[in-house]
Amino acid sequence: MFIKVLISALLLFALPAEPAKFKQMKSEGDQAEYVAANGESFTVTMRKLASDAKAYEALSLAAAEMRATEEVEIGNAVGTAGFSAKDRTVFFKGSNFVTITSLKSRFSSPNLKVLAQSISDTLDKGDGDIPVLIKHLPDPDNALKNAIYLNSFSKLTNLAPQQPVLTAVQGDGNADAALASVGSSKVLIVEFNTPQLATENDKRIIARIHELWDLGQPAPTAYRRVGNYSVFVFDAPDSQTANQLIDQVKYEQVVSWLGNNPNILRQAQERYVDTTLGVLIAVLKASGYAAIACLGVGALIGGLLFTYRRNQQRTVTAYSDAGGMMRLNLDELSADLTERRR
Repeated sequence: MFIKVLISALLLFALPAEPAKFKQMKSEGDQAEYVAANGESFTVTMRKLASDAKAYEALSLAAAEMRATEEVEIGNAVGTAGFSAKDRTVFFKGSNFVTITSLKSRFSSPNLKVLAQSISDTLDKGDGDIPVLIKHLPDPDNALKNAIYLNSFSKLTNLAPQQPVLTAVQGDGNADAALASVGSSKVLIVEFNTPQLATENDKRIIARIHELWDLGQPAPTAYRRVGNYSVFVFDAPDSQTANQLIDQVKYEQVVSWLGNNPNILRQAQERYVDTTLGVLIAVLKASGYAAIACLGVGALIGGLLFTYRRNQQRTVTAYSDAGGMMRLNLDELSADLTERRR
């Protein structure tokens, strides 16, 4: 009897648990409180930001703040990207930035992830991806876990206060930045949305670096402009390592029209010409292949007929008293070979 009870208990624990059910108790502003079936309560804070990029910025800053006290890595477990730490789960999806905190448990609860996933499923995914600037960092898969991202910033001095060179960077709300640790080095990419802004900042940055060298103050291990990117490497062991990191940064230019494309007629004409030439070349190729095939088949059939008739001629034996020479059948005594050949 005891064995049967033990087996039943083991089977009970082995069966998958039913999805937790949550009830919304109250909602005020951008906050709401949910209670699970087991009585565990959670606070959900949901902020609707101006864009997907702004939501990712909020996520990266929240992760950076929590990394001061515990190990936190951004991943894609919930939403488009997010992270979990003890009593909370934080993620972004579309332009929504969501924080879910357990009110009773100080440790990670299974209900926490279930609630986060259920809320995520109700949100619009927006672009469904992280900002492309993060993907241009060296070793992007690992850089994603600790990257800090700023969208449409004006100044960068708060991003790395210990780096005085950043006082020369002026985004004017028209630039983005991504800072990540790669090994023992830190890589900062600043993307300016116009070439003019990139050029102006590049001149100021170079002048500021020379000024820091003359004053003996901390300066980047390496700096380089890559397209509209300004790439800094801090705390690298040597300049060679720093330049190798910059070599991994590839600027990909994207051009888009805010209104109607003025070149749409020219592009349509180019597509028409390309299509017409493609059709003409395809017809010529098909005609050439057909001609070659016809000539080949004709040559094969002709060769077979020639061989067949030659073999027929060889099978006809004729008597000649002229030593194999041709002779006229004047006396009409020789056999008529014409009939036999038919």
